Amino acid sequence: DGRRVHVIERDLSEPDRIVGELLQPGGYLKLIELGLEDCVKEIDAQQVFGYALFKDGKRTRLSYPLENFHSDVSGRSFHNGRFIQRMREKAASLPNVRLEQGVVTSLLEEKETIRGVQYKTKDGRELTAFAPLTIVCDGCFSNLRRSLCNPQVDVPSCFVGLVLENCHLPYANHGHVILADPSPILFYPISSTEIRCLVDVPGQKVPSIANGEMANYLKTVVAPQVPPEIYNSFVAAVDKGNIRTMPNRSMPASPYPTPGALLMGDAFNMRHPLTGGGMTVALSDIVVLRDLLKPLRDLNDAPTLCKYLESFYTLRKPVASTINTLAGALYKVFCASPDQARKEMRQACFDYLSLGGVFSTGPISLLSGLNPRPLSLVLHFFAVAIYGVGRLLLPFPSPKRIWIGARLIS
Repeated sequence: DGRRVHVIERDLSEPDRIVGELLQPGGYLKLIELGLEDCVKEIDAQQVFGYALFKDGKRTRLSYPLENFHSDVSGRSFHNGRFIQRMREKAASLPNVRLEQGVVTSLLEEKETIRGVQYKTKDGRELTAFAPLTIVCDGCFSNLRRSLCNPQVDVPSCFVGLVLENCHLPYANHGHVILADPSPILFYPISSTEIRCLVDVPGQKVPSIANGEMANYLKTVVAPQVPPEIYNSFVAAVDKGNIRTMPNRSMPASPYPTPGALLMGDAFNMRHPLTGGGMTVALSDIVVLRDLLKPLRDLNDAPTLCKYLESFYTLRKPVASTINTLAGALYKVFCASPDQARKEMRQACFDYLSLGGVFSTGPISLLSGLNPRPLSLVLHFFAVAIYGVGRLLLPFPSPKRIWIGARLIS
């Protein structure tokens, strides 16, 4: 739109992260809307066409419903840092965008309106930058969001990350989800020669990497549960020792509408990364904001702009609430539990998705961001529960089975 934009980033070197590596097809469509689809080119990104689910030796493949889209439309998986660098290059190529490395230390507030930021440059100078609209997107560890929202951060689990080299997944170009004990294990390609493995460890404490506890846990508890085709590569990756950990955060969006500022990305809203929906929600939010700002020529009336941008929170809901709710619910269902009703629900979910047809394309189109409709999500939740109850009550309902069935519905 030709507006002048000053981007202040903490570190402009290539990030090295173990999350933000999977972009759902719905997110790729948003990338196209923003004219940024070439950011996944030339980084050895891999097309992703669906998921494979594994449980107790059984496996099922769930394909994205891409029949009505161009052949280029699919999910993408890649090294997060390479993708970020491509987006930075794209931004820096625009004459109206100034990219600068610096650490924002505080928001500048005057008469309850954010006027800009105070930041420290790479060489240690303290500077200020002023703008009619400050977009705060400083990630999951945000130290600026406290004045712009009510942050209720939950950490249900941690991811332990590994890279498997020169091995082939059972289903090429698919994400793999193993319904393991105690919680899921993920595998997906991040380049033509590398497979990312993320092992979910419930709670906020993980075995120590330094004293060898983690390697022992991965070899004795996790390795026996991975598909046999990649067992040797998994053990080799553990032996190589480049083991990383990352807390999985969840935070509902509860903003304080503030004149002059807007929260975006993980600083604003997070969900469990099991379903790989974070970038799809963020890119969808950017499209919503872009479309709202497009007709405005002047952003200087902060109170009026703030009132106008309140519609952003309504317009983002179909995509954000569908993906957020599904991520939280699937994580709970996919985790092992000694509770009989939870066990039944986990099995019912696996068997329901294994039925194929509408039973798999419906949920997978929700997860992929291709059909962000909360009502469809509710219908599939009920369908899984009723399917589970039906299996319990047939052929002969017993009092125990009726009780478990009642708990499934509740």
